[in-house]
Amino acid sequence: MSSAQAKAEARLMARKRRAAAQAALGHKASSQLADRFFEHVPLPPDGFVAGYLPIGSEADPSEIMRRAAARGQGIALPCVEVLAAPLVFRLWKPGDPLAAGPHGTRSPVADAPAVTPALLLLPLLAFDRAGRRLGQGGGYYDRTLEALRSDGRQVVAVGLAFSAQEAEELPEERGDQRLDWIVTETAAIAFAGMD
Repeated sequence: MSSAQAKAEARLMARKRRAAAQAALGHKASSQLADRFFEHVPLPPDGFVAGYLPIGSEADPSEIMRRAAARGQGIALPCVEVLAAPLVFRLWKPGDPLAAGPHGTRSPVADAPAVTPALLLLPLLAFDRAGRRLGQGGGYYDRTLEALRSDGRQVVAVGLAFSAQEAEELPEERGDQRLDWIVTETAAIAFAGMD
């Protein structure tokens, strides 16, 4: 079985696990994720935090974004401005207008300032203890991280998930970008220095 086939099969199972975990934990998960995040993950001293607006059963980063903003951190959201290209990040705060985007996304309006984030919160379907992330399959975050990292920028990729989304080992293809951290409702795991 090819890596692409293995990923497709893994996605089917991961969607079910994520939906069940989200249903079991409910809205309290956002606060639990934020607690684990702020206990372990350092905020960038002079940089933006890029979050996302969850779709379906994705782990909700809203409490992390709220607490980071309360500490003076600039918050941005991803925008799909060109299909199959790296994401663009635009400044946002709760209450700012949102525009509908591809794939069911919502993002800041086009005249919101574009910024380069120092820390990205990423949604996912599954993760493993080597820092691999299984996404929806569009490759947007992989392309974005590759572009940011190839420019030599210090960017920290933090996957947000429910603990039930952990897999023993995920398939990996060329171009896949590994996480620096995974944060769940029960733990925060750093992957720095792992191969």
